[in-house]
Amino acid sequence: MADKSSAQFVTGSLMRHVAVMSLTSSVGIMAIFIVDFVDLLFISMLGNASLAAAVGYAGIILFFTNSINMGLSIAAGTLVAKSLGAEQKSEAREYATSVMLIGFIFCLFILAAAFYFLDPILSLLGAEGEVKTLATSYIRIILPTMPLASIAFIGMAVLRSYGDAKRSMYVTLAGGAVNAMLDPLLIFTLDFGLEGAAMASVAARITMVAITMFLLVKTHNAIARINLASLARHLKPITAILIPAILANIATPVGSAIMMREMAKFGTDAVAGMAIIGRMTPVAFSVVFALSGSIGPIVGQNFGAGNMARVRTAFIDAIKFTFVYIILVAIILYFTRDYIIALFAATGIAAELVILFCGILALAFFFNGVIFIANACFNNLGHPIYSTYVNWGKNTLGTLPFILIGASLWGATGVLLGQALGALVFAIIAIWLTIKVMNQGGGTQKPTEFQQHQRLHTVHNRTH
Repeated sequence: MADKSSAQFVTGSLMRHVAVMSLTSSVGIMAIFIVDFVDLLFISMLGNASLAAAVGYAGIILFFTNSINMGLSIAAGTLVAKSLGAEQKSEAREYATSVMLIGFIFCLFILAAAFYFLDPILSLLGAEGEVKTLATSYIRIILPTMPLASIAFIGMAVLRSYGDAKRSMYVTLAGGAVNAMLDPLLIFTLDFGLEGAAMASVAARITMVAITMFLLVKTHNAIARINLASLARHLKPITAILIPAILANIATPVGSAIMMREMAKFGTDAVAGMAIIGRMTPVAFSVVFALSGSIGPIVGQNFGAGNMARVRTAFIDAIKFTFVYIILVAIILYFTRDYIIALFAATGIAAELVILFCGILALAFFFNGVIFIANACFNNLGHPIYSTYVNWGKNTLGTLPFILIGASLWGATGVLLGQALGALVFAIIAIWLTIKVMNQGGGTQKPTEFQQHQRLHTVHNRTH
C-alpha cells in the first residue's frame, strides 16, 4: 500500500491530479502573499515612511535568498518525483536528505557572504541614512534563518512529490497564521516595531520547518539517514538541476526592474498603478503560480515510470486547466474593476492601468501560465537549462524591446501591452521546446528500456 501511494500520479485522471494539486497548493501561496501584505500594513501603521522603505530594500535581498531556496526545492521535487515514479522509494528518501544537507551547507556560505557584504549591497540598492540602518536591523534578524528556510522549502517540495499537496498547504498556512498572530503582539503590544515584524517572520519559519520535518518523517517516511557516499553520488544530478533553477528564478526581478524603470517615466500615477497590479497579480493568479510546482511531480513520476504518453497528456491537461482558470478570473476581474479602482483610490493613469489589467492583460496572463508549465516540464524531463533560457529570454529580449515599442505607441498602457506581447512570443518558444523534449523521450536521466518495461508492467498489474 505504501508503494502504491508513493507514486499516485502514474495512474488515474491526469486532469484531476492537475486540478487538485494546483488548487490545493494555491491556498498556501495565497496565504504567503496575504500575510506579506498584512505584515507591511502593520508596519505602515507605525506612521514612519522609512520603515516601509526599509522593508522594501530588505525584501529585495530576501527575494534573492528565497530564489536559492526555490532552486533547491525544484531540485528536490524533480529528483524525488522521478524516483517515486520509478518505484525507487529508498532512492527518493536519499535524494530528499541529500538536497536538504547540500542546501543547508550551501545556505550557510550564502549567509556568511550576505552578512559580510550587507552594507555595500544596501548602498548599491540606494538605501542610506535611517532607512539603511532600519533595513540592516531587519535583515540581521531574518537572514540567519535562511538555512532553516531551505529545509522548509525542500520539505514542502518533497511533500508535493508524494502527491501530498494538502499537507504542504498546511505547512504554509501554519507559518502564515503564526506570522499574522505575532505581528500585532510584537509590533504594537510589546513595542518592538520593525524588529518585532522580523521576529514574527523568524517564528513563522521555525514553525514551518518543524511541521515539515514531522510530516516527512511520520507520514511518508521520506527522509533517509545521512550518508556521505550517497551524498557524493547525488551531488552531480542535484547541481545539474539546482544551478539552472536558481538562475531561472533570478531572471524575474531583472524583468521587473526593467518594467518599473520604463513605467517611472510616465510619472507617479503610473508607478502607483504598477504597484496595485503587483499586489493583485499573485492573489488573482495564485492557482497559475501554484501550477508550476504542481505539474512537476506529475510529470516527474510518469517520466520516472517511463510513460511518456501520460507526460504529454499531463502537459496538455495543464494548459487546458490554465486556460479555463484564466477565463474565469478575467471575467471576475472585469466585472469588479470599478470596485478595485475605488478600493485603491486609483485615479488618472493608475486607474487606466487597472482597467487594462482587469481586461485584456488578465487574459494575456495565460502566456505566463504556459511558460510556468513548460519550465516545470524542462526541470522534470532532464533539461533544466531550457527553463533558464526561457525565463531570461522572456525577462530581457521578451521585455525591453517590446515595452519600448509599446511605450512609444500607447504610453504607459503600452508598457504593459508590450510585456504581454513578449510573453506570447516566449510562450510559443516554450511550447515548441517542450514538444521537442517530449519527442526525444526526455533528457539523459530517463530510465532504460528494461526499467520502463518493468515500471509499466507493475502499473499494469496495479490497475487490473
